[in-house]
Amino acid sequence: MDLRGTDLTRTNLIDAWLLEANLNEADLDEAVLCGTWLSGADLTGVDLRKADLSEADLSGANLRWADLGQTNLRAANLSEADLIGTDLIGANLSEANLEDAILFGAEFDSTTKWPAGFDAEAAEATRID
Repeated sequence: MDLRGTDLTRTNLIDAWLLEANLNEADLDEAVLCGTWLSGADLTGVDLRKADLSEADLSGANLRWADLGQTNLRAANLSEADLIGTDLIGANLSEANLEDAILFGAEFDSTTKWPAGFDAEAAEATRID
């Protein structure tokens, strides 16, 4: 599925199957994607500010340079996801699976919520406050 650059602001995509979809630079600001399957999707540069991705499957997804500021990723599967340079300021990643996720240069602050015991700085994410 090719949805590159598509404006999906505030769209309801609960439990949608978007496996390996190309959403490169799409606008999903404030979209509801609870339980959505985005495994292997290309989300490079996507705007997901304030979106709800709780319990979504983003395993192996490319989220390089995406804006996930204030995004709800509670209990999301981000295993093996590429989050290089991603904005995670104010994001809720509590209970998320970050096994083998690449967080090099991902930005976070004191309002970012991580899974219990997760060390973002050891994962090479960058604290900005």
